[in-house]
Amino acid sequence: MESEGPPESESSEKSIFFSQQEEEEEDDNEEEEESKEAEETATINPLLPPALTGDVEGLQKIFEDPENPHHEQAMQLLLEEDIVGRNLLYAACMAGQSDVIRALAKYGVDLNEKTTRGYTLLHCAAAWGRLETLKALVELDVDIESLNFQEERARDVAARYSQTECVEFLDWADARLALKKYIAKVSAIVTDTAKGPGKLFKEDKNTILNACRIKNEWLETHLEASINELFEQKQQLEDIVTPIFTKMATPRQVKSAKSVLSHGQKRS
Repeated sequence: MESEGPPESESSEKSIFFSQQEEEEEDDNEEEEESKEAEETATINPLLPPALTGDVEGLQKIFEDPENPHHEQAMQLLLEEDIVGRNLLYAACMAGQSDVIRALAKYGVDLNEKTTRGYTLLHCAAAWGRLETLKALVELDVDIESLNFQEERARDVAARYSQTECVEFLDWADARLALKKYIAKVSAIVTDTAKGPGKLFKEDKNTILNACRIKNEWLETHLEASINELFEQKQQLEDIVTPIFTKMATPRQVKSAKSVLSHGQKRS
Protein backbone atom coordinates (compact mmCIF):
# COMPACT_ATOMS: atom_id res chain seq x y z
CA MET A 1 0.00 0.00 0.00
CA GLU A 2 1.16 3.48 -0.79
CA SER A 3 2.42 5.62 2.05
CA GLU A 4 2.51 9.39 2.16
CA GLY A 5 3.90 9.77 5.68
CA PRO A 6 7.35 11.02 6.63
CA PRO A 7 10.26 8.62 7.08
CA GLU A 8 11.81 7.97 10.45
CA SER A 9 15.01 9.66 9.29
CA GLU A 10 15.61 12.38 6.72
CA SER A 11 19.40 12.04 6.65
CA SER A 12 19.42 11.17 2.97
CA GLU A 13 17.56 13.50 0.65
CA LYS A 14 17.44 10.94 -2.13
CA SER A 15 15.83 8.35 0.13
CA ILE A 16 12.88 10.71 0.52
CA PHE A 17 11.50 9.75 -2.85
CA PHE A 18 11.69 6.04 -2.25
CA SER A 19 11.55 5.23 1.47
CA GLN A 20 8.54 6.27 3.58
CA GLN A 21 6.87 5.16 6.78
CA GLU A 22 4.33 2.51 5.76
CA GLU A 23 0.71 2.12 6.80
CA GLU A 24 0.09 -0.62 9.38
CA GLU A 25 -1.95 -2.78 7.06
CA GLU A 26 0.77 -2.98 4.36
CA ASP A 27 2.57 -6.17 3.55
CA ASP A 28 6.20 -5.28 4.34
CA ASN A 29 7.81 -7.70 1.91
CA GLU A 30 5.71 -6.55 -1.02
CA GLU A 31 6.41 -2.90 -0.23
CA GLU A 32 10.14 -3.56 0.01
CA GLU A 33 10.15 -5.06 -3.48
CA GLU A 34 8.12 -2.15 -4.83
CA SER A 35 10.49 0.39 -3.27
CA LYS A 36 13.49 -1.29 -4.85
CA GLU A 37 11.82 -1.22 -8.26
CA ALA A 38 10.93 2.46 -7.82
CA GLU A 39 14.51 3.31 -6.82
CA GLU A 40 15.98 1.54 -9.81
CA THR A 41 13.72 3.58 -12.11
CA ALA A 42 14.06 6.96 -10.43
CA THR A 43 17.83 7.03 -9.92
CA ILE A 44 18.39 7.35 -13.66
CA ASN A 45 16.13 10.39 -13.88
CA PRO A 46 18.34 13.48 -14.37
CA LEU A 47 15.65 15.74 -12.90
CA LEU A 48 15.80 14.05 -9.51
CA PRO A 49 18.98 15.66 -8.09
CA PRO A 50 17.96 19.26 -8.86
CA ALA A 51 14.39 18.57 -7.72
CA LEU A 52 15.57 17.31 -4.32
CA THR A 53 18.24 19.96 -3.77
CA GLY A 54 16.20 22.95 -4.91
CA ASP A 55 18.33 23.66 -7.97
CA VAL A 56 15.70 25.67 -9.84
CA GLU A 57 18.24 27.05 -12.31
CA GLY A 58 19.40 23.54 -13.16
CA LEU A 59 15.82 22.43 -13.81
CA GLN A 60 15.11 25.47 -15.97
CA LYS A 61 18.16 24.74 -18.11
CA ILE A 62 16.88 21.25 -18.81
CA PHE A 63 13.44 22.53 -19.75
CA GLU A 64 14.45 25.67 -21.63
CA ASP A 65 17.90 25.09 -23.14
CA PRO A 66 17.60 23.26 -26.49
CA GLU A 67 21.26 22.32 -26.18
CA ASN A 68 20.68 20.39 -22.99
CA PRO A 69 20.86 16.63 -23.70
CA HIS A 70 17.65 16.03 -21.74
CA HIS A 71 15.69 18.98 -23.11
CA GLU A 72 13.40 17.07 -25.47
CA GLN A 73 12.51 14.54 -22.79
CA ALA A 74 12.11 17.04 -19.95
CA MET A 75 8.35 16.79 -19.56
CA GLN A 76 8.39 13.03 -19.95
CA LEU A 77 11.06 12.79 -17.24
CA LEU A 78 9.08 15.08 -14.96
CA LEU A 79 5.90 13.05 -15.28
CA GLU A 80 7.61 9.67 -15.07
CA GLU A 81 5.89 7.77 -12.26
CA ASP A 82 6.97 5.14 -9.78
CA ILE A 83 4.87 2.04 -9.16
CA VAL A 84 2.39 3.88 -6.93
CA GLY A 85 1.93 6.80 -9.31
CA ARG A 86 4.26 9.43 -7.86
CA ASN A 87 6.22 11.68 -10.18
CA LEU A 88 9.10 14.04 -9.37
CA LEU A 89 6.74 16.69 -8.07
CA TYR A 90 6.10 14.36 -5.14
CA ALA A 91 9.84 14.13 -4.55
CA ALA A 92 10.00 17.92 -4.42
CA CYS A 93 7.07 17.99 -1.96
CA MET A 94 8.65 15.43 0.32
CA ALA A 95 11.90 17.39 0.27
CA GLY A 96 10.04 20.63 0.99
CA GLN A 97 11.31 22.31 -2.18
CA SER A 98 8.64 24.97 -2.62
CA ASP A 99 10.56 26.95 -5.23
CA VAL A 100 10.93 23.81 -7.33
CA ILE A 101 7.15 23.28 -7.22
CA ARG A 102 6.55 26.88 -8.30
CA ALA A 103 9.09 26.59 -11.12
CA LEU A 104 7.75 23.31 -12.47
CA ALA A 105 4.16 24.55 -12.28
CA LYS A 106 5.01 27.03 -15.04
CA TYR A 107 5.43 24.16 -17.49
CA GLY A 108 1.76 23.25 -17.35
CA VAL A 109 1.81 20.20 -15.10
CA ASP A 110 -1.37 19.09 -13.35
CA LEU A 111 -0.88 19.89 -9.69
CA ASN A 112 -4.09 18.06 -8.78
CA GLU A 113 -3.18 14.73 -10.34
CA LYS A 114 -3.55 11.78 -7.99
CA THR A 115 -1.48 8.71 -7.27
CA THR A 116 -2.96 5.23 -7.58
CA ARG A 117 -4.48 5.62 -4.11
CA GLY A 118 -5.77 9.11 -4.61
CA TYR A 119 -3.05 11.14 -2.90
CA THR A 120 -2.33 14.58 -4.32
CA LEU A 121 0.72 16.77 -3.89
CA LEU A 122 -1.17 18.59 -1.15
CA HIS A 123 -1.78 15.34 0.72
CA CYS A 124 1.91 14.55 0.40
CA ALA A 125 3.14 17.92 1.67
CA ALA A 126 0.64 17.78 4.53
CA ALA A 127 1.76 14.33 5.66
CA TRP A 128 5.42 15.33 5.63
CA GLY A 129 4.79 18.57 7.47
CA ARG A 130 6.07 20.78 4.63
CA LEU A 131 4.24 23.96 5.61
CA GLU A 132 5.91 26.27 3.06
CA THR A 133 5.21 23.77 0.30
CA LEU A 134 1.57 23.63 1.37
CA LYS A 135 1.42 27.41 1.13
CA ALA A 136 2.98 27.34 -2.33
CA LEU A 137 0.46 24.76 -3.55
CA VAL A 138 -2.49 26.71 -2.16
CA GLU A 139 -1.14 29.85 -3.84
CA LEU A 140 -1.10 27.84 -7.06
CA ASP A 141 -4.81 27.16 -6.53
CA VAL A 142 -4.73 23.40 -6.04
CA ASP A 143 -7.89 21.61 -4.91
CA ILE A 144 -7.77 21.57 -1.11
CA GLU A 145 -10.92 19.45 -0.96
CA SER A 146 -9.54 16.53 -2.96
CA LEU A 147 -9.98 13.13 -1.28
CA ASN A 148 -7.68 10.12 -1.19
CA PHE A 149 -8.79 6.49 -1.15
CA GLN A 150 -9.63 6.76 2.55
CA GLU A 151 -11.88 9.78 1.89
CA GLU A 152 -9.31 12.02 3.59
CA ARG A 153 -8.55 15.59 2.63
CA ALA A 154 -5.02 16.91 3.01
CA ARG A 155 -6.09 18.43 6.31
CA ASP A 156 -7.12 15.00 7.59
CA VAL A 157 -3.80 13.47 6.56
CA ALA A 158 -1.91 16.25 8.33
CA ALA A 159 -3.92 15.55 11.47
CA ARG A 160 -3.23 11.83 11.21
CA TYR A 161 0.50 12.51 11.19
CA SER A 162 0.21 15.18 13.93
CA GLN A 163 1.41 17.98 11.65
CA THR A 164 -0.20 20.71 13.75
CA GLU A 165 1.01 23.73 11.78
CA CYS A 166 -0.18 22.16 8.54
CA VAL A 167 -3.60 21.45 10.07
CA GLU A 168 -3.93 25.06 11.17
CA PHE A 169 -2.90 26.40 7.80
CA LEU A 170 -5.29 24.14 5.91
CA ASP A 171 -8.13 25.15 8.24
CA TRP A 172 -7.33 28.76 7.34
CA ALA A 173 -7.19 27.92 3.62
CA ASP A 174 -10.55 26.16 3.93
CA ALA A 175 -12.15 29.20 5.56
CA ARG A 176 -10.78 31.44 2.82
CA LEU A 177 -12.06 29.06 0.15
CA ALA A 178 -15.50 28.96 1.77
CA LEU A 179 -15.80 32.73 1.45
CA LYS A 180 -14.57 32.71 -2.15
CA LYS A 181 -17.00 29.95 -3.11
CA TYR A 182 -19.91 31.70 -1.45
CA ILE A 183 -19.14 34.95 -3.26
CA ALA A 184 -18.94 33.06 -6.57
CA LYS A 185 -22.18 31.17 -5.90
CA VAL A 186 -24.14 34.30 -5.01
CA SER A 187 -22.74 36.21 -8.00
CA ALA A 188 -23.72 33.38 -10.33
CA ILE A 189 -27.27 33.33 -8.98
CA VAL A 190 -27.92 37.04 -9.38
CA THR A 191 -26.38 37.21 -12.85
CA ASP A 192 -28.39 34.21 -14.04
CA THR A 193 -31.98 34.70 -12.92
CA ALA A 194 -32.89 31.24 -14.21
CA LYS A 195 -30.92 29.81 -11.29
CA GLY A 196 -32.48 32.08 -8.72
CA PRO A 197 -35.50 31.36 -6.52
CA GLY A 198 -37.60 34.06 -8.15
CA LYS A 199 -37.67 37.50 -9.73
CA LEU A 200 -34.87 39.79 -8.59
CA PHE A 201 -35.41 43.53 -8.49
CA LYS A 202 -32.67 45.65 -10.02
CA GLU A 203 -32.00 47.42 -6.74
CA ASP A 204 -31.58 44.12 -4.90
CA LYS A 205 -29.34 42.76 -7.65
CA ASN A 206 -27.09 45.80 -7.42
CA THR A 207 -26.98 45.49 -3.63
CA ILE A 208 -25.80 41.88 -3.83
CA LEU A 209 -23.28 42.44 -6.62
CA ASN A 210 -21.84 45.44 -4.80
CA ALA A 211 -21.53 43.39 -1.60
CA CYS A 212 -19.78 40.60 -3.50
CA ARG A 213 -17.38 43.09 -5.07
CA ILE A 214 -16.53 44.52 -1.67
CA LYS A 215 -15.87 41.06 -0.22
CA ASN A 216 -13.65 40.12 -3.16
CA GLU A 217 -11.65 43.30 -2.68
CA TRP A 218 -11.39 42.53 1.03
CA LEU A 219 -9.97 39.08 0.23
CA GLU A 220 -7.38 40.59 -2.11
CA THR A 221 -6.24 43.15 0.45
CA HIS A 222 -6.38 40.94 3.56
CA LEU A 223 -4.17 38.02 2.65
CA GLU A 224 -3.27 37.43 6.29
CA ALA A 225 -6.81 37.59 7.63
CA SER A 226 -7.55 35.19 10.49
CA ILE A 227 -10.05 32.34 10.31
CA ASN A 228 -12.45 34.30 12.53
CA GLU A 229 -12.20 37.34 10.27
CA LEU A 230 -12.93 35.18 7.23
CA PHE A 231 -15.97 33.68 8.93
CA GLU A 232 -17.16 37.15 9.91
CA GLN A 233 -16.90 38.40 6.32
CA LYS A 234 -18.89 35.42 5.07
CA GLN A 235 -21.54 35.96 7.72
CA GLN A 236 -21.83 39.64 6.79
CA LEU A 237 -22.43 38.71 3.17
CA GLU A 238 -24.99 36.09 4.17
CA ASP A 239 -26.80 38.70 6.27
CA ILE A 240 -27.16 40.86 3.16
CA VAL A 241 -28.02 38.11 0.72
CA THR A 242 -30.36 35.86 2.69
CA PRO A 243 -33.22 38.38 3.20
CA ILE A 244 -33.14 39.27 -0.50
CA PHE A 245 -33.26 35.64 -1.60
CA THR A 246 -36.05 35.00 0.91
CA LYS A 247 -38.01 37.88 -0.57
CA MET A 248 -37.41 36.50 -4.06
CA ALA A 249 -38.85 33.14 -3.06
CA THR A 250 -41.91 34.62 -1.31
CA PRO A 251 -45.08 34.92 -3.42
CA ARG A 252 -45.86 38.55 -4.11
CA GLN A 253 -49.19 38.77 -2.26
CA VAL A 254 -49.64 42.48 -2.93
CA LYS A 255 -49.74 41.89 -6.63
CA SER A 256 -52.27 39.09 -6.20
CA ALA A 257 -54.57 41.35 -4.15
CA LYS A 258 -54.50 44.05 -6.81
CA SER A 259 -55.36 41.47 -9.39
CA VAL A 260 -58.40 40.35 -7.40
CA LEU A 261 -59.56 43.93 -6.88
CA SER A 262 -59.24 44.69 -10.56
CA HIS A 263 -61.21 41.59 -11.44
CA GLY A 264 -63.99 42.59 -9.01
CA GLN A 265 -64.26 46.10 -10.50
CA LYS A 266 -64.71 44.66 -13.97
CA ARG A 267 -67.56 42.45 -12.79
CA SER A 268 -69.37 45.41 -11.18
